[in-house]
Amino acid sequence: MRSEDFEFLADMLKRRSGLMLTKDKVYLLESRLTPLARNHGLESLEALVQKLRVSRSEALAVEVTEAMTTNESFFFRDNTPFDLFKKHVLPMVEKTNTTKRLRIWCAAASTGQEPYSLAMILKENWFKWKDWNIEIVGTDICTQVLEKAKKGHYSQFEVQRGLPIQMLIKYFTQDGDVWKLNDEIKSMVKYRPFNLLDSYSTLGSFDVIFCRNVLIYFDQKTKSDVLERMRRNLSDQGVLFLGAAETVLGITDAFKPVRGQRGLYVPSAGNVEQLMGF
Repeated sequence: MRSEDFEFLADMLKRRSGLMLTKDKVYLLESRLTPLARNHGLESLEALVQKLRVSRSEALAVEVTEAMTTNESFFFRDNTPFDLFKKHVLPMVEKTNTTKRLRIWCAAASTGQEPYSLAMILKENWFKWKDWNIEIVGTDICTQVLEKAKKGHYSQFEVQRGLPIQMLIKYFTQDGDVWKLNDEIKSMVKYRPFNLLDSYSTLGSFDVIFCRNVLIYFDQKTKSDVLERMRRNLSDQGVLFLGAAETVLGITDAFKPVRGQRGLYVPSAGNVEQLMGF
């Protein structure tokens, strides 16, 4: 790939999605965008870049951005965040939240496995939550993966990745090679397209935010901006879950890590960690 074409795509992707690409990731551009170029009847990636330059097509720019978005997800991924959510976050919410309203945001929700995992945890103890107003919001920049999430249809391979067999039997129905999530769980999650670089003013306030394995693709300035805006959309007794390889240290003072609990962060001002029993 020509250097000027790489620079053009890298700049466009950073502006549109925050994604940082270094030159050692040229292979990613080639592997993900060459099929897109062919779908548009173009002979090469260079031709795709030229079309982007000349036409300034918003639709094509969206396709390119979505093609470069990493969308891997699976049920109960890494286990630890979901154990913390079940054993520490939910008991704290139950004891301290007098409004009986719980809002959870899964940023970069991809094909829905993360928000549906949270929904199943809540459903397992529904006698505690049946009188609560619970809203799980799943967002992603890629509309294609959100459509799959809304359907709640998963392959045998997808349900085998992390989903306990008892939950598979309880909440899914098999139809040939497809496992269909039941409507009761699907109805607990609302999906909407959202770019983490856009304004957060329409999202409202949340008690729990999951933003896992997203910040690793951003530069330091973008990470700081995203985290500080998330803090403004998080209640003072809220919690933030990041990926195991991510941190707030050296990036923002808005959050602090909960000692000994990998990936769990709370507002710097306050005692949320004590309320959770840490």
